[in-house]
Amino acid sequence: MRPVLPLHVPPPRPELADEFTDGECYPEALVECFLAEYTRPGDVVFDPFAGSGTTLVVAERMGRRPLGLEIDPDRVDFVAGRLADPTAIRLGDARRLDEYGLPPVDFVMTSPPYMTRLNHPENPLTGYATRDGDYERYLEELTDIFRRLGRHLTAKARVVVNVANLTYNDTVTPLAFDVARSLSTVLRFEREIVLDWDRTIDWITNDYCLVFSTIPAGAR
Repeated sequence: MRPVLPLHVPPPRPELADEFTDGECYPEALVECFLAEYTRPGDVVFDPFAGSGTTLVVAERMGRRPLGLEIDPDRVDFVAGRLADPTAIRLGDARRLDEYGLPPVDFVMTSPPYMTRLNHPENPLTGYATRDGDYERYLEELTDIFRRLGRHLTAKARVVVNVANLTYNDTVTPLAFDVARSLSTVLRFEREIVLDWDRTIDWITNDYCLVFSTIPAGAR
């Protein structure tokens, strides 16, 4: 896969509700690219932060077996309506991953809810529903989610995490770098791929897909 992927900011799609896609720029073409590279038909493709369901919709269309978690019940209903198999999306909290009886997972592609280092009282991992946000705890809990996820990955599995470095009020949060550092303690970091958007996105400094694989049992 190329180290830099040129992408077009997708135009608004009338079938997607604005309240579920506001601020999201996770195009289907990006999912298609990674699924073609790392998976084959019949593979289980999992998204622990399903959002508007893009990963699941593309996986289903490409003959993979989609499975996703989403903490917002309204989003779950929305994503279920986009899928031929609505049972592929489940209401759930990714921090309780072990409770959901996941099958062996061949591929993960997700974009976790973002958080800035400063002035962000809402907790992303509760769906921004509570005001107990703490950046370091957020990174710790996110890492624990992927540690738990590692128990369900097949030997060939890849994990792709789309995350950006954020800018807000002239302050940069190196979220992508912090996530890469943290998740590298529980997964094997393979590479970063830069997403080269065709127009500026004013709230990020750069956007990445971080690619991880499982850590062999003997190396842990």
